[in-house]
Amino acid sequence: MNMATDKRKSHNGAAKIPHGIAGIVSLIIPGLGQLIIGEVSRGFILFSSMLSIIVMFIWRIELLAHLQHGIILKFTKALSLKPVFIISMCIGIAGLWLWTAWDAYRIKKIPGYNRLKIFILVITVFFLLGYQIGEINPYKMVTKFPETLKPLSRVLWPWKAAFTHKTDTLSAKAAILSPCGKDTPPPKTQALPDKPYIIADPTCGKLSTMDKDYHLIPGTTLTIKGGNFAPNADTEIWWVDPIGNKFRIRQNGEYIHIKTDSKGSFSMKVIMPYRLMPPSQEGKQIHHIEAIQETQRPGIVINDPLKLAVSRMVETIFMGMIATLFGILFAIPVSFLAARNLMSGSWITKVIYYLTRTIINIIRSIEPLIWALIAVVWVGLGPFAGIIALTFHSVAALTKLYSEAIESIDPGPIEAIKATGANHLQIIIHAVIPQMIPPFISFSIYRWDINVRMSTVIGLVGGGGIGFILIQYIRLLDYRAAGVAVWFIAITVAILDYVSSEIRKRII
Repeated sequence: MNMATDKRKSHNGAAKIPHGIAGIVSLIIPGLGQLIIGEVSRGFILFSSMLSIIVMFIWRIELLAHLQHGIILKFTKALSLKPVFIISMCIGIAGLWLWTAWDAYRIKKIPGYNRLKIFILVITVFFLLGYQIGEINPYKMVTKFPETLKPLSRVLWPWKAAFTHKTDTLSAKAAILSPCGKDTPPPKTQALPDKPYIIADPTCGKLSTMDKDYHLIPGTTLTIKGGNFAPNADTEIWWVDPIGNKFRIRQNGEYIHIKTDSKGSFSMKVIMPYRLMPPSQEGKQIHHIEAIQETQRPGIVINDPLKLAVSRMVETIFMGMIATLFGILFAIPVSFLAARNLMSGSWITKVIYYLTRTIINIIRSIEPLIWALIAVVWVGLGPFAGIIALTFHSVAALTKLYSEAIESIDPGPIEAIKATGANHLQIIIHAVIPQMIPPFISFSIYRWDINVRMSTVIGLVGGGGIGFILIQYIRLLDYRAAGVAVWFIAITVAILDYVSSEIRKRII
């Protein structure tokens, strides 16, 4: 009775404060006017929001003008760099500050006062901050999108990296001396009756060079004739330097290639390419010009990206499965210690309950990616590190789910078994566990699904699985190979989602 009276007195005392005073106080310190008239939650939210906005705004100004000294110089520099953002934020902060004072003045004075309008402005100002912090740039997103079409198309249709047709390779070489001199040049290659051949004329010459302004000075022009290749097929022209480096020849920025005639012959002119040789290889050296022709034949070859994706995907699935199994085994006993309705019997069990809850909350708040980094340091690169990371997070997540399911069970069976004089363990076995089997199964299957998906992510930091090769392909800009891995991840996740839903449907 006394507490209720004191509360009413306190409320009446807060209500007697003049509206004008509340508005003036909030004009000095945003939210304080709401506090003194009894709107404690509202005042605290407005004060903390205003404080957060001002601090973050100052932080953004500091980042934009960190080389300047003094408040005025920093603000001026930031304004010159981001005028729209700075002006919008100044208007928003000033408007929110004034509205907070107006809110404190009007909230108790006007019946039916709309309490939500001011929070729309709070959200708007936070959005302006987030827009700048996130460095959102729609113009760049639109103008740069065409550049993503090529790699995106390779990711969406990566099968050239997964499968290739079997090919037959035909090739022939001709020796070229560079530079020409007193030494006798290599003899011309002779036409062969049944094997591919290539004849170069002349068989010595000068390589292309660069002048002091890095302009190309063309070398000797060679006339190349070939025969006994596959008819009507594309033929590539390559150059092999004296130390064995092999590269395709370019002219006018394009790779040189030619199509053979109906007899498998071709003739073309080629400028000797530019080649920077190491000092140990200076002087007269024998180079080779080579014609290479690849023709398809029946049959398909499975490439390494597909083989790796299959093996790593299997590894990923088993990582998720083993981590889920370990998580279930550890989470089930811990979940009973984290259930309030089972641990509220004495102060000792309450301490155990709060301690258990605190530990699992800390573990659960750390992302599996961080656990994977720790595990990689602990046991090294590989799937074992990924299993450890997923197990830690699974134990915490499943403990939370299991314990909350235990807290929501029907108390009737527990009271009935208690009335028979059963001890704590017997109550759990006969009254709690039978009610927990369906949700336990559901949560466990769902966690397996999550762990398989998460396995693809922790592989990015060396935790094994398909994510490990995916990040390697991306770093090498091999988008087709990365696309193979992405397709396998998507297909596997879809299949597992279907399987888990069917299992839940049949068991639960």
